[in-house]
Amino acid sequence: MQLVEGDAERLPFDDATFDVVVAVTVLCFVQDAEHAVTEIARVLKPEGRLVIGELGRWSLWAAQRRMRGWLGHPVWRAVKFRTAADLQRLAEAAGLRVVAIHGAVHYPPCGVAAQLLAPVDLWLGQKTTFGAAFLAMSAAKQPDGTDRAEEARAAKAISDMNNCPSRSAG
Repeated sequence: MQLVEGDAERLPFDDATFDVVVAVTVLCFVQDAEHAVTEIARVLKPEGRLVIGELGRWSLWAAQRRMRGWLGHPVWRAVKFRTAADLQRLAEAAGLRVVAIHGAVHYPPCGVAAQLLAPVDLWLGQKTTFGAAFLAMSAAKQPDGTDRAEEARAAKAISDMNNCPSRSAG
């Protein structure tokens, strides 16, 4: 194994280098998550797979971590928790096709309640991501090599131009 230090927003690898990229609790600590996912998509080979594990936004675990941040804990002060929909938007904006999203750890961060709810956690994770402390998403790069991210940016630019109010000189 070779370890390489780098910036998620400027990965030090050539295009189409990896079959799989795994990012676990990375995006919540990155300044520009959209750019980071675009970089991940760049280094994936066609038909490559991205697996993201992130801390869920709408959970009691996230609320506990946000409180720690508000109280000055340096790790949790700058974190940005995301929803499953946020992760899907990031992947799709980078030209990736979302294959699956699941949630886990729906139980609260306290002993008795956690013990009572843990047995139904797997079932809950298959039904919803709301309230999950951990989100897992799998996405795939298009096999034909087309740049879906570039197509999405072009479509957005056209949409923005069409929605811009017309101005008359005068």
